[in-house]
Parts: sequence; C-alpha cells; structure tokens
Amino acid sequence: MSDYKLILPSMGEGVMEATVTNWLKNIGDSISEDESVVEIATDKVDSDVPSPVAGILKEILVPIDGIAKVGEAIAILSVDGIATNEISANIQPEEDLEAVKEIQKEIDTVKESLSSDDNFKSEKFYSPLVRSIAKEEGISDAELDNLIGSGAMGRVTKEDILKYKDNRSSKPVLTSEKIAVEQKQNIEPSTIVSKPTTISSGEDEIIEMDRMRKLIAQNMVSAKQVAPHVTSFVEVDVTNIVLWREKNKKDFEKKHGDKITYMPIFIDAVTRAIQDFPMINVSVDGDKIIKKKNINIGMAAALPSGNLIVPVIKNADQFNLAGLAKQVNDLAVRSRNNKLKPTDIQGGTYTITNIGTFGNVLGTPIIPQPQVAILAVGAIVKKPAVIETPTGDVIGIRHKMYLSHAYDHRVVDGALGGMFVKRVAEYLEAFDINTSI
Repeated sequence: MSDYKLILPSMGEGVMEATVTNWLKNIGDSISEDESVVEIATDKVDSDVPSPVAGILKEILVPIDGIAKVGEAIAILSVDGIATNEISANIQPEEDLEAVKEIQKEIDTVKESLSSDDNFKSEKFYSPLVRSIAKEEGISDAELDNLIGSGAMGRVTKEDILKYKDNRSSKPVLTSEKIAVEQKQNIEPSTIVSKPTTISSGEDEIIEMDRMRKLIAQNMVSAKQVAPHVTSFVEVDVTNIVLWREKNKKDFEKKHGDKITYMPIFIDAVTRAIQDFPMINVSVDGDKIIKKKNINIGMAAALPSGNLIVPVIKNADQFNLAGLAKQVNDLAVRSRNNKLKPTDIQGGTYTITNIGTFGNVLGTPIIPQPQVAILAVGAIVKKPAVIETPTGDVIGIRHKMYLSHAYDHRVVDGALGGMFVKRVAEYLEAFDINTSI
C-alpha cells in the first residue's frame, strides 16, 4: 500500500482557502474513485471534494471547522497501483501529523461517548465538536434539532451553537404562572428558543444572518454604491413561444431527456442581442472598460433557504436550444441540492433573473459586480392586444411579458441600454413557431 495525499483543489479565481464542514468518510473507510470524501465551504459556495483515486482513508489532516489552503493536503489515503506519494515536509511535519492523529483519536472518543449518551439520540448529523459543546453547556438534543444552522444543508456549525449559547444565556424570565401552564400542558418551558434569536421587546426578534445572507448583503450594498443604476422597460409579445412550448414540451423531453422551460429561449435571445451590442458584455476596472470575449450568462436562482445564488452558463452563445436546456436544468438542480462548485458561479458577463417565477411583472434588479447590466423577465400574462392583419387591425388575446433591463450608467447610456433590451424583445417576438426540437 502506498500513501496518497488528497489535495484541496483549485476552486476558481480568488478562492484561496475553504472551511471543512463535514468529513463524509471516517478513518479506515474505503473510498471509490471520484467518490466525495469531505464537504467544504468557501466565501462563495458550499461544495464537496471527491477523491481522484480509490483507497482507504488513512489520516485526516484538517478537522471539522478547520481551514484548508488550496494546494495543501487535507487527508492521506492508502492506495494500490500508483506511485508512492509521500507527504513533503513543507506540507505537514512529522510531529504535526502525530498531533493530528491524537486530535482525531480525541474526536473519535467524543463521538463514541456521545453516541451512547441518552441525551443525544437525534437523527440529524452534528459534528463531534458541536456535540461536545452542547454537552458541556447542557444544551438538549431537542434544542439542537430546532437550531437552524448556517452550514451546508442547514448543518449546525461551531459558530451557530456558540451564538445560540450566548443568546440562550440572556433569555427572558418567565413568570411562575406561565411555567405552570406549560408544565400542565406537558410541553417544554419556553425558555428554550428554536433558533439563534434574541427577544428584544416582547414580540420582536433579532435573527442572525447566515453566512450566505451576509455575503449577499455585502455584495448588494457594494453594487449599488459602485454602479449608478438605470432601468429600461419593454413589453414583449411571447405568444409564439408559449404556443410552441405547449405543443413540443413532451416530445422535447422524450427526445433530449430534459424539460424545456422558457429560460433557455430567453438566454438564446440575450446572447444574440449581446452579439449585436457587444458593449453590454463588458466590465469596469477603474477608468478602463474591459470588453469580454466570452458570453457567460448568469442565471439567478432562489435556494430552498431563501437565499440567492447565480450559477453561470459559460460560452452560452455556443449552445443550441437543447444544449441550453441541459445547462439550465443541470445548474438549477445542483443549486437546489447545494452541489454547485465555486467555478460554477464565477466568470459571468451578463445576468438574467426570472422574477416572473414569483408572479412579478416588473422589477428593478441590482447589477452583480463587475458586470454592467442585468435583465429581469416578468410573468407571462394574457392580455387583449391590437393585432395588425392584411385586412386591418383586430383585438386578440396575446401572451405578454415585461423585460426590465438595469444597466450601469457609468458605461452604458440610455441609448445602448434601451436598444439592447428592445433587440432582445425583437428576437423573442420573432421566435419561429415551427422551430424544430
């Protein structure tokens, strides 16, 4: 058996480190090639790290809640059939490896002791460190289960439980009458709060932002401070698109294995308009304008947690409609399941957000930096409209929607911003109802 070091891989430009949030394997477990070994969190996205080789997990070098650097070893695997991969001294000295072994033994001991503790019979996963803190602070399993964590898939982190502990120590005093009523009803006294909140005035509560919400808040404030926003609106007739989709959606899924939504059609129209007006596909660096060669379309997606993330379709102009549908569906599914990689949300040059999903018809979206424009597509609604025919104008029922185009007035003037969104509308209205699938 040879030793192989599992390296924290590069996760995209600007990402230099990650926090280990959960080891999916224990020491001694077998690992298949490409099987995920550890979950990590960066300041951009939560992800996991697969092993490029098959083997047995021999050592864990970065414990849960520890910080790992890109390019450094996070674990040692025992493997067969490849050259020996010794750990160099600049990565982990011998004495440090021994220290990590001792730490891992302590973690395993804590895990075993807690698993046999009647106070901790939850089916939810908690790291040994979180369990240890809960036990020391007298936090019951029921309290843990009610905590809403900021880690991947709502996992409770060390920071979450410490905040809960601090807030819990300043809980409001209950009257004896209220305690008596709750005891009579055989329920837990309400001194226990269900999540890390602080009651400030009887009825109001202060909710701590999770890590992603903090990042969103910082980015949105920065975007509004940096870019003077202007928004142009255009109403577009998408009747042909609606009728085509209704006619072909079943056959499309049968042929391509993917559902066809409106988003791929919107993205196609936007990429074509960008080719007509390439100065929309730029970014700003001080007093310099950087014209982007690639057309990478960001697709804003709401997460189950209520947070927002923007995965990116790279080189979107090189895909046909079926290819765009596959990209859209893949990114949407991985967004909902917290399976995006840091590179999946990097490199966007223009963004689309579908506010119509929530029944909204108009919006004034915030431009994600360093991009200079974003398009919000509204809800499609039936409206009476004037239709021009060879024999004169008639009133008919049409499927209409609004496009809301926000742009950075430092580099995009009203003429360019307005012409661009009008061109998108023209491409959508010219959609051929006989388009093949």
